[in-house]
Amino acid sequence: MITTTTPSTTTAAERLQELDLVLPKAPPAAAQYLPWTRHESLLFVAGQLPFVDGELAATGLVGRDLDVDQANQLARLCALNALAVAHDALGSLDDGLCLRQLVVFVASDPSFASQHLVADGASTLMVDVLGDRGRHARTAVATPILPLNSPVEIQATFGLDPARQLDERNVNHG
Repeated sequence: MITTTTPSTTTAAERLQELDLVLPKAPPAAAQYLPWTRHESLLFVAGQLPFVDGELAATGLVGRDLDVDQANQLARLCALNALAVAHDALGSLDDGLCLRQLVVFVASDPSFASQHLVADGASTLMVDVLGDRGRHARTAVATPILPLNSPVEIQATFGLDPARQLDERNVNHG
């Protein structure tokens, strides 16, 4: 359950500053896919890994190489990267943007069964930055391995005000 209180400031940029966070540059696609795509009032952000300045913050399996707290922080980094992609697509994290669903993949040792606690890192960051617009449905999935041996990956689906106009370069995809 998300217990974060709604931030007192009104914009996502102000909340990021209040949290002492800087929105990173949106990570580019690492293979043959788009970093985001839009269909009607939905913005789909491709899976995001815990990159910091172009490097994975950690590798390995949760429950073997990393503990829950470390993986939770990596999920926060994934969420921050997903927000960066959404910002890149839309030019803002405000103006009718709300998170609808997160899917959190956790590369897990077979004995590890706390994927939901890892996923809370991403969920909490989204609420901290977007306020009530960051509350969402979520799935946390254990997997034996993720790309580049990343411990965590998240995929995000945002809802948009259907009247919201995108830049001409961003009408269909990233």
